[in-house]
Amino acid sequence: MSEELLINYTPMESRVAVLADGITSEILIERHQKLGLVGNIYLGTVVRVLPGMQAAFVDIGQARTAFLHANDMQKPKRATDSSDEMPTTAITRLAIAQSPTSLSVSQAQSELEQGHSAATDVKSLAVVKKPTPSTDLIQYRLREGDRILVQVIKDELGTKGARLTTNISLPSRYLVYLPTSDEYVGVSIRIEESDERTRLKTVLTELLQSAKLNGGLIARTAAEKVSDIKLEEDIYYLVQLWRTILARQAAAKLHSNKKSELIYQELSLPLRCIRDLVNEKTTKVLIDHEAVYHEVAHFAREFVPSIAPMVAHYAGEVPLFDLYRVEEDVQNALKRRVDLKSGGYLIIDQTEAMTTIDVNTGSYVGARSLEDTVYKTNLEATQVIARQIRLRNLGGIIILDFIDMLEEAHRADVLASLQEQLSHDYAKTNITQVSELGLVEMTRKRTRESLPQQLCEPCPVCEGKGYIKTAETVCFEIFREIMRYARTFNAPRQFTVIAHGAVIELMLSSEANTVADLEYLIGKPIRFEIEPLYQQEQYNIALD
Repeated sequence: MSEELLINYTPMESRVAVLADGITSEILIERHQKLGLVGNIYLGTVVRVLPGMQAAFVDIGQARTAFLHANDMQKPKRATDSSDEMPTTAITRLAIAQSPTSLSVSQAQSELEQGHSAATDVKSLAVVKKPTPSTDLIQYRLREGDRILVQVIKDELGTKGARLTTNISLPSRYLVYLPTSDEYVGVSIRIEESDERTRLKTVLTELLQSAKLNGGLIARTAAEKVSDIKLEEDIYYLVQLWRTILARQAAAKLHSNKKSELIYQELSLPLRCIRDLVNEKTTKVLIDHEAVYHEVAHFAREFVPSIAPMVAHYAGEVPLFDLYRVEEDVQNALKRRVDLKSGGYLIIDQTEAMTTIDVNTGSYVGARSLEDTVYKTNLEATQVIARQIRLRNLGGIIILDFIDMLEEAHRADVLASLQEQLSHDYAKTNITQVSELGLVEMTRKRTRESLPQQLCEPCPVCEGKGYIKTAETVCFEIFREIMRYARTFNAPRQFTVIAHGAVIELMLSSEANTVADLEYLIGKPIRFEIEPLYQQEQYNIALD
């Protein structure tokens, strides 16, 4: 499978499309007026500590205060700690949720060598080491007004503020440097060859010792088969970056009275994609803006020389995203219904709690039997589901409602196909077995807003419900309201109904007899007035 990167730049936003075999598999958008925060490092101020939640709110200069949980804080060292144990916080919370950087970083972090017993058996470690309140509880570690160095691991989502960590993580092309963690070396599980994993672990361990570095290192997937010199250059770059961050932190504490200070800002979207998304499958990188092309080309020559010859400037008359039909894919990714080639279709509904994906046979009738038709539809759906999840950047809990299958072998095949398709996703996913009802529960790491959340807003007519009351329902509500008013107010000479045109039209046609009966019942005339600015559910009753 070959991959291509298309970078579209305008004064308003940057967009990057990842094409797999010519088909859009991922779209990343960064609005220049609303840059993502993930990966940024701040000197923030603690504004509130919540012992009951073991969390704190930190001011980092955004509209909403950011959220820091005790599990995302660097564990204090104790005299009884063994040097060969890794902190559980580093295992579970360390990886930066960059978009798209952290996808491979987080997987690498969770895929460390199984030899670390503390990483694989957190529960048993907790039994051996009983936490002491003076060091573990957040109320003894933070106080209001404290200034702390934090890094954003999750952007603001909806009404929730950004999520923070004190476990700083600095990614480069081949490595991730963890300057605030204990000394250890990890290797991404995507590097499967045992000899290469051993080589990387040995080399990085030696480099850590020779450079007398504090902290840990993770070898990313891109580090496979990379020379020792390249790895050493990466370490040098990361160490210099960390020293710069520390110097800026010290200067900010001495010379700044601000509650928050930006210490380090993550790279722009085009540069992040070159650093994190380019791999051995990448065959082309096209950029439609000359200045951005020169910036990316320079970055590639310095940090990813192997990809430099593939970076090209696109100067065609047809817009780049139109040429590769990316614009069409983006528009389709905002639709509720996704059609399958066989005639079946998916219905995708995203809510606050979860996303549901329903598979339907549609017009596909098959040729053999119902079971065969269902089986083939579900198999085809697994490919489209995996693509739509990544394209729309759906995260959190996802419920897949496959069509019921009677044969256990068919269920196993569909699940295997789904797992295979999702294996190409950068985000970490967990999948359950197919239930008797054909349901599959899965989770996908959520670090930023989904594509519909980025590009859309709730409908002002239905206020996000997805439906509105019928004109008939609104008519009957108005009738009940008039009767209520008639019992309460005896003074008005008449009632004036101000409503949407469709509602008034219904009252004067099919509901005209009801209006006449109502006028007789209340002993007052009713007149009607159309308000063009009203939506169908809006109305007002004036007492004249």
